Amino acid sequence: MDKPKPQAGSDSNRRRDYVDGGYFASRLPHDPRRQRLWKVLCGYLQPEIPTSSSALELGGGYCDFINNIQAAEKHVIDLSPSISEFAAEGVVTHVQPCSELSEFRDEEFDVVFASNLFEHLTREELLATLAGVKRILRPGGKLLVIQPNFRYSYKRYFDDYTHIGIFTDVSLADLLMTLGFHIDKVVRRFLPLSIKGRGPKWPWLLRLYLKLPYRPMAGQMYIVCSKTSDSCAGQ
Repeated sequence: MDKPKPQAGSDSNRRRDYVDGGYFASRLPHDPRRQRLWKVLCGYLQPEIPTSSSALELGGGYCDFINNIQAAEKHVIDLSPSISEFAAEGVVTHVQPCSELSEFRDEEFDVVFASNLFEHLTREELLATLAGVKRILRPGGKLLVIQPNFRYSYKRYFDDYTHIGIFTDVSLADLLMTLGFHIDKVVRRFLPLSIKGRGPKWPWLLRLYLKLPYRPMAGQMYIVCSKTSDSCAGQ
C-alpha cells in the first residue's frame, strides 16, 4: 500500500520537505482508509512474522504496518517527529534516518519491514540501510519489502517527485542476494501502486484481491528475504 517515505540523506531540501509536511500535503495526506486496508494486509503478512518476534519498521510514516501487525516487541523509524502521534501504544518510535541503525544491537530483531521506501533513497543510503538491517537481524530473521515494481508501474513511477531509485522484481532481488540475503519469496504483482487509483479501496475487496492468482492493476512487488548462516559469516 502507499505510504509516505522520502527518507534520509545528504539532500537537506528533500529532508526538510518531508519533515515540514510539504510532501504529505502534496502527495499523501492522512487518509483513514489506509489504516483499514493495512489491517487486512497485515493479516496477509502475519504468517511471516511470529507473534513472539521483535519487529522493526523502516520509514513508518503513519505507522499503518507496525500498529496492525502482531509482535511481542515493536519499533518504528521515521524522519518525521510526528510519528509519535500515529504510533499505537506499545510501539517504540525512533526519529532518525533509516540508514543510521547504530543504536540497535547486533541481532536484535526477528523481522524488519519496509514499504515504499527504497525508491526514495540514494544508492549510498540504500546500501547503508541494508548493511544495518543485515547486522541487526538475528540468524534466520527476515526482511520484508513492499516496493513499486518499475516493470509494471513505469508510467506513473515518477509522478512522485521524490523517487530516486528504480527497481524491478529482478534487480532488487539480485541486489539483496549480492548483499548476502537469501531470497525466500518474490511476488512480482502484489498490490496496486496507490489507493488513489482504481485498486481495491475497501477491506473486503482487498481481502478478495489478495486471494487472486493474477492481480490486475498491480504495480508493486513483495519480496521476502532472510539472513542465513552464510550471510552471518560475512559480517
